[in-house]
Amino acid sequence: MDEAFSALDPLIRKEMQDELLALQTKMHKTIIFITHDLDEALKLGDRIAIMKDGVIVQIGTPEDILTNPADDYVREFVQDVNRVKVVTAATIMRRPDPIAYARDGVRVAVRKMKEASISSIFVVDKEQHLKGILSIDNAVALLKSGVHDPESIKNAVDTDVETVSPNASIEELLPLVINSKYPIVVVDEEQKVIGMIMKVSVLSGILGEEEVEDND
Repeated sequence: MDEAFSALDPLIRKEMQDELLALQTKMHKTIIFITHDLDEALKLGDRIAIMKDGVIVQIGTPEDILTNPADDYVREFVQDVNRVKVVTAATIMRRPDPIAYARDGVRVAVRKMKEASISSIFVVDKEQHLKGILSIDNAVALLKSGVHDPESIKNAVDTDVETVSPNASIEELLPLVINSKYPIVVVDEEQKVIGMIMKVSVLSGILGEEEVEDND
């Protein structure tokens, strides 16, 4: 398809792009789509090839090209792209360390928080499924109550934790980050914890910076 939508007005062009994506989802056909519109390429393409002077300078997923440009030409080409629609949770998440296992009890969780100098910790079961987040205040209150059963930790965790898939875009993450008092948890298809996203990580993804000081 050679610049199939280039002569259309913006509204119809968007509708045709959405229709093409819907058709491809149903038909599972490989489509080569040629366009000079980078936003269109990022929206439609599973893999994108960028050419200069008849030579392919980079091939990759939209996120690969946006976050790891192959050279100055590609870097300049993508510099004005709206990153919030392209960069995903998988790119900006960090390892969910440390985490506490429900079976280990509250004392182990408190020790892990102390060692990491943090005031809360995510709690998972033995299969890495999220049970909630335990704050140091709730942990101390549980210890003061005199309860020693490791299973009691389940009654002290806050289950009001937002979860997202690795493919969620920053655009989808923004309202969750703004309204959540905790980091966002990234889970796989089996709802197992694979990462966590701090507010500063979302800012880093928007700005396109690999490292931002974590003040969350």
